[in-house]
Amino acid sequence: MSTYVYGIAARSHPGLPEGMPGVGEPPRPVRVVTVGELAALVSDAPDGLRPKRRDLLAHQNVLAEAGAGGCVLPMRFGGVADDDDTVRSVLTERADHYLERLRELDGKVEYNVKASHIQDAVLHRVMAENTEIRSLADANRKAGGGSYDDKIRLGELVAAAVKAKEGEDAAEVRRLLQPGAAAVSVGPESTGWLFNVSYLLPRDGVDDFLATVDGVRKSHPHLELRVNGPLPPYSFVDPGPAEPAGSTVGADAGAP
Repeated sequence: MSTYVYGIAARSHPGLPEGMPGVGEPPRPVRVVTVGELAALVSDAPDGLRPKRRDLLAHQNVLAEAGAGGCVLPMRFGGVADDDDTVRSVLTERADHYLERLRELDGKVEYNVKASHIQDAVLHRVMAENTEIRSLADANRKAGGGSYDDKIRLGELVAAAVKAKEGEDAAEVRRLLQPGAAAVSVGPESTGWLFNVSYLLPRDGVDDFLATVDGVRKSHPHLELRVNGPLPPYSFVDPGPAEPAGSTVGADAGAP
């Protein structure tokens, strides 16, 4: 049976509760594969594994439980090796890389922050800050709505101003939140978000970071900020050198 890999830790990691459930139905118990100074948290891999909610949560729960006891390099959901011996081979070949990452990420957690505009609030702000938009809107209103061309022109001006505001706000939020972070990882662009950034934070710096987020909310009431964390450092695990043929261990470390 193939081996499912949740994450990599130091051999000295305190481990998981006996019988900790992993992915699969019924859940496969999580066990530890060790070699040298490293340990991999694994279980038997179920056939036909798919990213169902139950299994995604099981993957995350294993990492959360392990992360509470010490630093763990999280693997992306779906990492499967041929067998335990393949896992040991990868740990041996990448030992220096994994040990360096464990040292660098020890005592740190990830927080992801996403920001979006509150539509009515940002439109009000754009109108207040842009005299051309405000003048054209006033003229249209006095003209009973304005001509078709005037309405189109106003719409284009507002859309361009909101787009520019997205860039300005993203840069401003990043500037305000970055101090105190050990590292920053910009996430992929997505419809609906003007800002998607992960921060690697010392555990003892989390309260200050969250207080800063609250300050940004108060100073930028036209923004909605969503914070997710603490998380294992998904965005800050470099997968390292290519693994041996026939194995997917370490092929892609990151958030499930």
